[in-house]
Amino acid sequence: MKVVIIMGSEKDIPHSEKITKKLDELGVAHESHVASAHKTPLKALKILEDFKGQKKTVFITIAGRSNALSGFCAGNTTLPVIACPPFADKVDMMVNINSTIQMPSNVPVMTVLDPENTAIACYNILNC
Repeated sequence: MKVVIIMGSEKDIPHSEKITKKLDELGVAHESHVASAHKTPLKALKILEDFKGQKKTVFITIAGRSNALSGFCAGNTTLPVIACPPFADKVDMMVNINSTIQMPSNVPVMTVLDPENTAIACYNILNC
């Protein structure tokens, strides 16, 4: 059982740490990577490929603005992908949330805004 966190940039590390703290409390193994769908798509694809065929793995994507990362990941894996986008404040959330929740057909990204709830969702998925 493992959670793989993919962040769009190093600026997302503080947001990721909120998730990993809860994953640690729940006893869920995890690893983190920085890979951008825009700037380093081959790196992001390599991370997804490394887990191809593995069971009991959930990806968490952390990216703001256009959030291509979540859709990129969901479009290139059959494993669950949960987007947990970082927001500076409620206004930032309202401006940017649409890029996270409006995915094309056959690109299933779940979206959970609260970092701790994201960790709990992963725990629940992995323990089904």
